[in-house]
Amino acid sequence: MKFEVEYISFFVIQVDGEENQSGKHCKHYQTLDGEDYVESELSSFLGTEFTKIAKRHAERNPKAEQVPTKIGRFAVEPGYDLESNPNYNLFARLRMAETKDAYVEHAEAIVQAYMDTSAIRGGAVFIVRAKHNQLFDEPFIFVLKCDFEQKIARITDERSLLNKVEMAINAKNMKSIMYPHMPEEGMLEPWELKIHQSSHARYFEDFLKYVEYEKSMPEMMNEQVMGFVHQYIEQVYEDNEEAREKETQEMELWACSEKRELQEKWTQEQVVEASSFLIEQKPDIEMKMKVGNMTVRALLADFGDRLHIAKLGNRYVVVMEGDGLEFDKGISPVELLHPESLEQIVDRIQQKAEEESDN
Repeated sequence: MKFEVEYISFFVIQVDGEENQSGKHCKHYQTLDGEDYVESELSSFLGTEFTKIAKRHAERNPKAEQVPTKIGRFAVEPGYDLESNPNYNLFARLRMAETKDAYVEHAEAIVQAYMDTSAIRGGAVFIVRAKHNQLFDEPFIFVLKCDFEQKIARITDERSLLNKVEMAINAKNMKSIMYPHMPEEGMLEPWELKIHQSSHARYFEDFLKYVEYEKSMPEMMNEQVMGFVHQYIEQVYEDNEEAREKETQEMELWACSEKRELQEKWTQEQVVEASSFLIEQKPDIEMKMKVGNMTVRALLADFGDRLHIAKLGNRYVVVMEGDGLEFDKGISPVELLHPESLEQIVDRIQQKAEEESDN
């Protein structure tokens, strides 16, 4: 997958002070056309970054709430087209710029918009227009941001040994925007772009105020499960408004808690029925829980089929079944076990619980 650069604009952003974001300066260093770019140091510095960005995988509904690579979609009011979105127009003008001067003007507009974000850091910004001639006639726009490296020195000669580099950058932790999004080779989605940044950062979300992102799987699950919970409360407390409000408050507090305990409210059948709606949408939804100091990780679809939760006295028991057992690296004596019957284990758990209650 080879991209050929048509234009690349190189800007440097400097921020005065660590926390004080008021002193922000932007300087346009140079804009190169395709021929000049190939012969420049930028060509070797960026290397295969464009291909790496294009191939970087992103999910519309990621498995975690904070992920480094996201797909964004330009937001418009019902009945309006893409041209009504200010963020789209920033990229569209760059794609259509017919002269180098026009390209520089539109590239600088993107950098100025980026500088208005609240948590901006100093560094180098590259605004690139490149084509994939084997697949498309239309160009892509890449926005690349490299932060300044701290305390960088380079070896010079045997007398001075080290020379401090005031503004060093590298491509290792480069942030990027690619427009339009290419879900597969040969396919373009003009309503979407792809961003990549550290998972905790929100630089590009702040910069692209009119771009929306699909909810993560945990967020979607939380919303749907709470929908089931509210339906359940309405049915159970239909004639008792005070109890209904109290139960709703308690369940909303439960849903917001980082560490949640088993609520013991629904039957096995109710849980399986509610789970089936989620599994139908996404069969590989994961479920994680802790039993004492042990972590159990499985698919939600395993519950009631290969994973079972029971109570023995005041103790919780998780039973997992499968056709075999496999162990990771590091041999342990457990791997030599000749398993007991389930009945023997239940008897031992009961005996242990009785001894603990007597003490």
